[in-house]
Amino acid sequence: MEEQSLIEEKKDSFAALRFREFRSYLGMRFFFTFAYQMQAVVLGLYIYDLTHDPLALAFIGLCEAIPSISIALYGGYIADKSEKKGLLLKIFASVLLCSLVMLTFTSKRANVEIGTLLPILYSMIFCIGLARGFFGPTTFSIMGQIIPKKLYPNGATWSSSSWQLASILGPAAGGLIYGNFGITTSYTVIVSFIVVALICILFLKIHPPTFIPKESIFKSLTEGVQFVFRSKMMLAALSLDLFSVFFGGAVALLPIIAIDILHVGSEGAGYMRAAASLGSVVTMLVMTKYPPMNKPWRNLLIAVTGFGVSIILYGLSTSFYLTLFFLFCEGAFDSVSVVIRSTIMQLLTPDQMRGRVSAVNSMFIGSSNELGAFESGLTAKLMRTVPAVVFGGSMTLAIAFITYLKTKNLLPLTLNDIKPAEKIEDQV
Repeated sequence: MEEQSLIEEKKDSFAALRFREFRSYLGMRFFFTFAYQMQAVVLGLYIYDLTHDPLALAFIGLCEAIPSISIALYGGYIADKSEKKGLLLKIFASVLLCSLVMLTFTSKRANVEIGTLLPILYSMIFCIGLARGFFGPTTFSIMGQIIPKKLYPNGATWSSSSWQLASILGPAAGGLIYGNFGITTSYTVIVSFIVVALICILFLKIHPPTFIPKESIFKSLTEGVQFVFRSKMMLAALSLDLFSVFFGGAVALLPIIAIDILHVGSEGAGYMRAAASLGSVVTMLVMTKYPPMNKPWRNLLIAVTGFGVSIILYGLSTSFYLTLFFLFCEGAFDSVSVVIRSTIMQLLTPDQMRGRVSAVNSMFIGSSNELGAFESGLTAKLMRTVPAVVFGGSMTLAIAFITYLKTKNLLPLTLNDIKPAEKIEDQV
């Protein structure tokens, strides 16, 4: 009977959604991601309008990545030992405060000079980066507690779909609202969605901490790092994603490509940002019915290769509609990678270590987009925009090929072959 029940749950595309706690979690994730993604587009467009300098866009990613990486391990330790609901409320309140500051100082009524305004904006981005260092480990810990382990692949797919749907609507809304109504209206919408996300947190049940530290914080953090490095499959997946996203972070150059190369303005930039997310969410919905977990490692390498090819074609395109298509493909391949990696992480991580393992994940992956944005902005400054995008995509392909050569023995593994970290190392 138990085996039959498990088979039926695996066939149920909506299995994870039948848990009320998981639905509340998705609502919180959706509204916060909408605001965050919208803010990313609006800030990029606004700062580029002020400076017309690719390096100014690079500093956006750098200002958020540095604090996020620096605080990540401590954030994982706090996430493991703290009550999750209260911690999330503090994180969201901090992001809300930073957004309100940016709303105030970007308003025409504030009449702040560029020399003063830019440091303020970068400072608030830095503070949001600090909050993100706690956000990733906390949300990862919660998801592991609100659905059964056998539903992790389905839950990871729906969680990623929620994120991707918000990533479609947020950038599109950002480009359209900023292009038609300006920065003040844009930030008013951003602040409103952060408030809604805060309200969603209130509907989550209080989860007691699963980790009570008995040793020093340094020893606890070291334990989390050692756990990841003992699991060679997890380490390989994190490294592959880190370097592919780092060199494939050319989406950060969208304002330059939209305004200076394709001449489609702020609205076009919003549609371009949304195209990648549309590809992701469509693929995510397909994966709820047909998950890519029959041979996860093989499929992960295929997805990263497709991601790199899409980035190269996006950089070479001179047609707005072809660019949208290539960005759609980039998002589709990226979504497959996200689901596979998230499932591997959830399956290999024990409950009492989820925060610290997620913190290591954040150091590898959580800030790779921002570091990739810095890399793309810097290379665009040095070698111009199109060569910078093509270079990034080419490096992604090279990394996928090197990973393939080093992990050939993982290619035949199925989902059932994925075992706890201390056992999988012999298979790598």
